Amino acid sequence: MNASLLDFLSQFPQLLVNGIAVGSIIALAAVGLTLTYGILRLANFAHGDYMTLGAYFALTANFLLPEALGGMRIWIAIAVGAVLMIGVALLAEKLLWSPMRDRRSTSTTLIIISIGLALFLRNGIILLWGANNQNYALPVADAVNLFGIRIAQSRLVVVGLAILAILGLHYLLQNTKIGKAMRAVADNVDLARVSGINVENIVIWTWVLAAGLTAVGGGMYGLITAVRPNMGWFLILPMFASVILGGIGNPYGAIAGAYVIGIAQELSTPFIPSEYKLGVALLLMIVVLLFRPQGIFRGTL
Repeated sequence: MNASLLDFLSQFPQLLVNGIAVGSIIALAAVGLTLTYGILRLANFAHGDYMTLGAYFALTANFLLPEALGGMRIWIAIAVGAVLMIGVALLAEKLLWSPMRDRRSTSTTLIIISIGLALFLRNGIILLWGANNQNYALPVADAVNLFGIRIAQSRLVVVGLAILAILGLHYLLQNTKIGKAMRAVADNVDLARVSGINVENIVIWTWVLAAGLTAVGGGMYGLITAVRPNMGWFLILPMFASVILGGIGNPYGAIAGAYVIGIAQELSTPFIPSEYKLGVALLLMIVVLLFRPQGIFRGTL
């Protein structure tokens, strides 16, 4: 057994933990992306910048909230960031997406508009917060030693919160009237409208869920790296790769795809420079498109 393989095996548990944490964050954002496509038929290339803006809202709230809140300050800040990001997403729906739907704009037009929105948001972030990396004001916490693997407490919380959010989404989609209506609109919007479902309300709920989950993902990604203007842009490829891998429009498939992408990217770092690990997401996406264009799971809510 050569030295490089032994080195990989020794790093494997730590890389796996890192991959699960990154996969949890990608999963939250990918779910929002697949919901907007499955229900609104919108491939939103501004989705990564929604994630970034949510992180910056959380960063600002983190510094404004009183220090007396202690360790709870960051989680309240992330929640505040999610609420503010939902407001921005609903404003974009009112000013951009709703008029475009009324005009029956083509998917190509919508993609171009979403790219323009992404550039607008990213440059707005640089204008307001600057281009430098920034970090949350956090109390110093020791890493947890679990079976010889040192895991930062923030990564454990990230995974736990992501699992709770995913379980909450599952309950909403399967057991509530809103969730069942969302699934009906995703299947056939005209039939859903004839059946008495208020499609406009479902559109609003879609943006609330998509923007909220994405902003939470952005806030948590800032915990394990840093908050920077291009953080969401660099994650847009893994997000789309996760959606395609799991089946476009299927939130459960997007979650599974996100964990596959996150773990594969981290496990690749002993063999390729870390700046090239995004290529792993691209490679997996290409392979899936070549051999199973519909994705691993059926693309439906």
